[in-house]
Amino acid sequence: MPLFPLNIVVYPGEKLNLHIFEPRYKQLVLDCIMSEKNFGIPTYIQNGVGQYGTEVEILGIEKKYDNGEIDIRSKGIRVFKVIKFERTAPGRLYAGGEVEAVAYENDEDIITKTKIRTCMQQLYDALGLKSLSLDLKEDFTSFEIAHQLGLNLEQEYALLQMQRESDRQEAILLHLQNILPIVLETERLKERVKLNGHFKSLTPPEF
Repeated sequence: MPLFPLNIVVYPGEKLNLHIFEPRYKQLVLDCIMSEKNFGIPTYIQNGVGQYGTEVEILGIEKKYDNGEIDIRSKGIRVFKVIKFERTAPGRLYAGGEVEAVAYENDEDIITKTKIRTCMQQLYDALGLKSLSLDLKEDFTSFEIAHQLGLNLEQEYALLQMQRESDRQEAILLHLQNILPIVLETERLKERVKLNGHFKSLTPPEF
């Protein structure tokens, strides 16, 4: 499979817009379009190409530039594990490798899912992002919300490797339960700072 290592995690079903400017990746995109092939985006992490990545389908070319650069629309299809990586595929400028598909188990837990929804709504409300809360689908999956949780690259990559939906749900819920008190306290601190210097109407305690 043609491989395009990037410092991101792409999840199955995710729409991804890419600006292609390096000669090797312009070649990759054109080869994939001509042969109607997909390419893979393994996550580049900790100064190396990670073992896991996502197969990506090119949906179309959005724009071609006079200098040969290209804007493409693409979509994540399925997760793979790299079995053999080559910095340059035979006769090509770009990387390639042997990959195998990763099988996932959709064993979601509805109770955990409900807790995740509640935590996400509290988080978005605290951050003043109620529109994101309203946009949350009723039947959301862990992959569909993973980029909206404030996870770092290592955490997103760890989710990509979990083969059970229930495991990903547990990891997401734990993350939200850890950060929510911090966010709420930060917002309370901001309010206290705003009130500093203002005239206050306080009720004296009874003693």
